[in-house]
Amino acid sequence: MIMKMESPSPVLRQCAGAGNVRTAESSGERVAVLLCTRRGALFLDEQLGSIATQSHANWRVYASDDASDDQTRTILVDFQRRMGRDRLQLRNGPGRGFAANFLSLACEQRIEADYFAFCDQDDVWEPDKLSRALAWLAQVDPEMPALYCCRTRLIDEQGHTIGFSPLFSKAPHFRNAIVQSIAGGNTMVFNAAARRLLVRAGGEAAVPAHDWWLYILVTAMGGTVRYDRHPSVRYRVHGANAIGANCTFRARLARIRLLLKGRFRTWTDMHAAALLPLASDITPEGRRVLVEFLDARRANALRRIVYIYVLRIYRQTLAGNIALFLAFVLRKA
Repeated sequence: MIMKMESPSPVLRQCAGAGNVRTAESSGERVAVLLCTRRGALFLDEQLGSIATQSHANWRVYASDDASDDQTRTILVDFQRRMGRDRLQLRNGPGRGFAANFLSLACEQRIEADYFAFCDQDDVWEPDKLSRALAWLAQVDPEMPALYCCRTRLIDEQGHTIGFSPLFSKAPHFRNAIVQSIAGGNTMVFNAAARRLLVRAGGEAAVPAHDWWLYILVTAMGGTVRYDRHPSVRYRVHGANAIGANCTFRARLARIRLLLKGRFRTWTDMHAAALLPLASDITPEGRRVLVEFLDARRANALRRIVYIYVLRIYRQTLAGNIALFLAFVLRKA
């Protein structure tokens, strides 16, 4: 049973003020904020508040909750009641993990918008998060799949800055996407053409992560990706996502261990299987890279080494490339 909160939290009280939020009709293109939750009550209120105070005001939150048994749904319903039903729609998630939750939401045909933004439950968006992304996306041909992502400011559970995510300098490309996700989904904003790729691939696609999958799809299909070095999201680092933050030596070491233990090989198999039905849509260059990369994984050690250089597959850092080389030679990739 969903219980209603008797009084709004300080964040929602602030956001409900008439001077803080413009009407959805007053500001440009429509943005669908795709929020997935599960037991997120601890930080959800602050995240919703940061969405409500975006400088680009024409947004609507679509929240998919995976059977939370804390106050998550109460917070969502209270936000809906105070901001208006046109501001938030709530549905039940598929209950198959975070990737399936995000993909099911992104592929829901009833959700119509000009742009789409993945949203985690425990972060904080800077006020210009959406407007900064849309300023770039608006310059792209709407028929071309386009994905915006950015660096993040890392905060602790109390909201204090503790650092930044790694700064990547190499260009986004399918040769990178096939072996690495360039940014977290919490930073991603994408156009309707990119969303159509997700729909074409299907909400049931068995992939390890929705954000990595979108990066692969956009680059494989000849789309464009913008990695912004300016952090527009405050990524909250806590016990449940410390490795995902990739911000400490321990977290990076854990990722390298997963790579060398063969977890990456499993992820590659999943991506290849999900891409197979879309082969006709992949660019000629993308198909060549994919086919030769998969062939190289079955070759002997010498040929695998040669393929790494010929295909110019790369990760964004020196340490990542060394780990990739070792994993490839040892048949762990």
